[in-house]
Amino acid sequence: MNAVIDHIESRREAHVEDLKTFIAIPSVSTNPERAGDVARCADHCHDSLRDVGFTTVEVVKTGGHPIVYAEWLEAEGAPTVLFYGHYDVQPPDPIELWTSPPFEATVRDGKIYGRGSVDDKGQVLAHWKAWEAHFAVNGRLPCNVKVLLEGEEEIGSESLEPFLVERKTDLAADVILISDSPMFARGVPSLCYGLRGLCYMELHVRGANTDLHSGSFGGAVANPAQALAKILASLKDEDERITIDGFYDRVRPLTDEERDEFARLPFDEEEYKRQLDVSELVGEAGFSTLERTWVRPALDINGMISGFTGDGAKTVLPAEASAKVSMRLVPDQDPEEIARLFAAHVERVTPPGVSVKVAPHHGARAYLAPLDHPANQAAKRALAAAFGAEPVFTREGGSIPITNSFQSTLGLTSILMGFGLPDENAHAPDENLDLDNFHRGIAAAAHFYHEYASGVG
Repeated sequence: MNAVIDHIESRREAHVEDLKTFIAIPSVSTNPERAGDVARCADHCHDSLRDVGFTTVEVVKTGGHPIVYAEWLEAEGAPTVLFYGHYDVQPPDPIELWTSPPFEATVRDGKIYGRGSVDDKGQVLAHWKAWEAHFAVNGRLPCNVKVLLEGEEEIGSESLEPFLVERKTDLAADVILISDSPMFARGVPSLCYGLRGLCYMELHVRGANTDLHSGSFGGAVANPAQALAKILASLKDEDERITIDGFYDRVRPLTDEERDEFARLPFDEEEYKRQLDVSELVGEAGFSTLERTWVRPALDINGMISGFTGDGAKTVLPAEASAKVSMRLVPDQDPEEIARLFAAHVERVTPPGVSVKVAPHHGARAYLAPLDHPANQAAKRALAAAFGAEPVFTREGGSIPITNSFQSTLGLTSILMGFGLPDENAHAPDENLDLDNFHRGIAAAAHFYHEYASGVG
């Protein structure tokens, strides 16, 4: 392994340049005008994996954006790792809040800035460079590797599930490895073993058949904006507990062991507030901040639209109002059941004089991986070797919905070994990736394939 790590170290500048090239492709999956760029990024992934040394590489057309699949299966008797990542990115808006152009990667103060730098192009590229180093030094990989890169992760992975079913035999492996999660903090390498699920809903409230003059009709006709406000306000009580009947029925309680582990993590609540520039942290009573964001469900209003929102004043009584609401779920909660409970609650509390339509969007179950899985232990050794510190096991408040599909369709556990940091603005302006973590991530990935092959093969 020393020669592999030396090779990685000798190519640090080249690795950064390759990441700049990757970031420069504006593969925004949600924007139809960027479909050509998404396809071009898939081709870039194909060519890069072929150049790395994979013997089979293909771009698979789907009903949406392409999937890139590759494999190298010449390590007889060794285990097989299925690496998953995504090459699509979030929209860069609002552009004016970026310090430098989002698709012209810029290095400042030891970080590389650009859309997709941490989510997920930088973390994907870390594995490419690890494979490249193994091939360059040894002419082979320590274990068998299959690669699955999708272009729809940021829009719900609609094309991936059919692909998993259709190509189930090709995708057979011993474990799935994903690098799309944050480290707990700078200098604290982390393995995420749990993710919250998601239930995303949209509400449309309708009143009169047109906008009305608020002087002529105000006080006589129901106001959809005010009705929406009442509905949304009813979703939580004063203790920030969600009031939807049956919402908590299937919530798996936090174990004493997990609570003790979380309490030992180097979490500074005052620093957390300072970074966010908030005076107080607000959440469900009786739980710590980490518990609220990792192992307790949450409900948040993601957006509201109604009436006149331009400059100046317009005395209008709006005909309609809408809102988007996301609910983060924990193990044993079913997003379809939660969607039904949410709709029933909205119907029950809707004020008279308006009608409401509730529409579900995408959802996902929560995910938990066993800490004693051989790949989790191999990842722990790999991170320790690359970062020079003992890794911690964490959970994450976000969702990677495909982990559940991997488990249900392929029967595989997903290991979440990420190299990003929580403050690197994923999905926001000035998204960035710490370059020291990027280089250490390449080394950690290289160590992982060696450690997993040694421990299982």
